[in-house]
Amino acid sequence: MESKDSGYATKALHAGIKPNEITGAIVDPISQCSVYAQKFPGEFRYDYGRSMNPNFYPLEEALAALEYAEHATVVSSGVAAMTAIITLVKAGDTVLLPTDLYGGTYRLYVQLFGQYGINFKQIDMMDLNLVEDELKRGVQMLYAESPTNPLLQIYDIASLAQLAKKHGAISVCDNTFATPVFQNPLILGTDIVLHSASKYLGGHSDIVGGAIMTNSSDIHTQMDFARKSIGLHHDPLSMFLLRRGIKTLPLRMERHEQNALAFSKHLESHPKVKRVIYPGLKSHPQHDLAKKQMSGFSGMVSVIFDTDTEETKNIVSRLNVITLAESLGAVESLVQIPASMSNKKIPEELRKKHGLEDGLVRFSVGIENIEDLTADIDQALG
Repeated sequence: MESKDSGYATKALHAGIKPNEITGAIVDPISQCSVYAQKFPGEFRYDYGRSMNPNFYPLEEALAALEYAEHATVVSSGVAAMTAIITLVKAGDTVLLPTDLYGGTYRLYVQLFGQYGINFKQIDMMDLNLVEDELKRGVQMLYAESPTNPLLQIYDIASLAQLAKKHGAISVCDNTFATPVFQNPLILGTDIVLHSASKYLGGHSDIVGGAIMTNSSDIHTQMDFARKSIGLHHDPLSMFLLRRGIKTLPLRMERHEQNALAFSKHLESHPKVKRVIYPGLKSHPQHDLAKKQMSGFSGMVSVIFDTDTEETKNIVSRLNVITLAESLGAVESLVQIPASMSNKKIPEELRKKHGLEDGLVRFSVGIENIEDLTADIDQALG
């Protein structure tokens, strides 16, 4: 995919930001307010903090600009974004999910909303013939991640979006791993893009947030309605910190990718490593597809060590610079074992059926000096 336009970093820095009309401040103040005066009953600029806040709009303008979207809705978490999106379907409808799926998505959709009559079906979305066969049976939504969490599979986003449109289904892509710096699903034809803004968009392990971007005015209206009705609104301080984090997103992602590629290549040659999974490596099965639809490969690396499960747990516990923690996308490097942590809620038989080994390790490679990261993994492998 072609690299970003020359003004992308400027867009990340300036979109939605204007000097304050009263003070001239170049940073939006935190509007810590939930109640607004009305001039006359029903006549107002802001009505209530759950549906409106002055901090919503500059942030949403920036989020939309990053994804080349017409609209954005900021919400309280990635799970809140998924909750808003699922209000587009109803009991009796079918939603297609990928076989490799973030554990929190499985928990929310299959285990929670599955109780209310929505049919969630996991399929191999790399098999486009299978996808179309399912869509022909009557599907209302196709929900994908790419790269996936945690196996880093790459789906053909444009083809999935095209098939969904052909058969009248809404297409959704979780773009958290790639970030809008490296991939823009709306340009590839997807109807809705979502992010866990707690990850790369915020980038500093200090907020929880979510974002939904779309070019559809109808979908945008429904997302804003869900935020107000269900109480999915973001808090002002987190919105302030998220907008601040976005300013350095292109710079951070450049370093994340640089480090992740070097880290992957270092581990590929290590005698205690069985397999390294990173879309930027030629050994990745969908490397060519990744190059086609992404302008970069981000900072997520999955590894299968040539050790048993217990020794793998010992390895990640011996790391010093890289922190054992259940998150990703921060400036500091993080590591976790998905089967024991983020994807633990997925039944073991399903995890193994879909290729998630108990010993698979997921690294979120940060922006530290790469020499310190490789030295840390080397000492842990010992």
